[in-house]
Amino acid sequence: MNSEVLAVVVCYNPNISALRVSLESVSKQVGGIALIDNASSNVAEIEALAIEFESSPLTFEVLGQTENLGLGAAHNIGFDYAQVKNFTHVLLLDQDSVPLDGMVDSLLQALNDKSEANLVSAVGPKYINADNGSESFFVRFGGLKFNRLSCASRDSEGCVEADFLISSGSLFSLNSIEKIGNMDESLFIDHVDTEWFLRARSKGFQAFGVCDAIMQHGLGEQTHRLNLGGVRSWGRRRNVPQHKPFRYYYIFRNSFNLYGRSYASLMWKWNDLQRLALIFIMFGFWKSPRRANLAMMFKGMWDGLRGTKGSVNLS
Repeated sequence: MNSEVLAVVVCYNPNISALRVSLESVSKQVGGIALIDNASSNVAEIEALAIEFESSPLTFEVLGQTENLGLGAAHNIGFDYAQVKNFTHVLLLDQDSVPLDGMVDSLLQALNDKSEANLVSAVGPKYINADNGSESFFVRFGGLKFNRLSCASRDSEGCVEADFLISSGSLFSLNSIEKIGNMDESLFIDHVDTEWFLRARSKGFQAFGVCDAIMQHGLGEQTHRLNLGGVRSWGRRRNVPQHKPFRYYYIFRNSFNLYGRSYASLMWKWNDLQRLALIFIMFGFWKSPRRANLAMMFKGMWDGLRGTKGSVNLS
């Protein structure tokens, strides 16, 4: 158990069985858990589950919100709570993410090792896709496309430098948070982690994937495995998560919002535009509900160009 690490678990209408598995796994590896509930409809079940952990030796608290404040705000609440409770590190987790044994030990060791010679924004695990068992890559920006690096390219310390990490499973020091700043709450959900790592990179900080740290993680409501070998610029096989239509609003809106920020590199913009094109074609013309997906994508692009931020009523 790492007493200096607080796990910040964000939930919204969670599957209670999946949340229990996540909490049970991480509770063995950290000194405390802050469960940030973003106004779930099943809050009574969450509170009942919390009772199972509140009697344990570790610090455990449910920080319930009266409305859904979004992912960035929930993370910032967790950072503030960690500081008040005198933790030095924060592990961010989604409600269905399951850290496998030893994950936090490996992350903390890598963060300490890399910090000796680098400004480190965060370190993150390799994750196993809960939908199909495939393993993740770490991502660097490339001249033609996102470069997906496997652990075959790890360095002598078992790490792969990455330009950004997914927030779930990533370990942050509060010192880095203080220097880089909190998450951008105005993005609400998608690209919250992307924006933070772009900002960190512009300040000279580096992120690393840690190959010995492993987490099970779900990517979306459904994951499609594509063979894009015939499309030279996109590479070979891709796991493409499918989301509910409203998520495409935030994905497109927040991408277009970030394109106007000075610290968003041209290489990231070019790589991200290719990703949006793939999403647009696949879920706008191929995978149902096509009409609803397209409507959300176009609305997202328009609102992104207009600078719309925060939560939007999409009903």
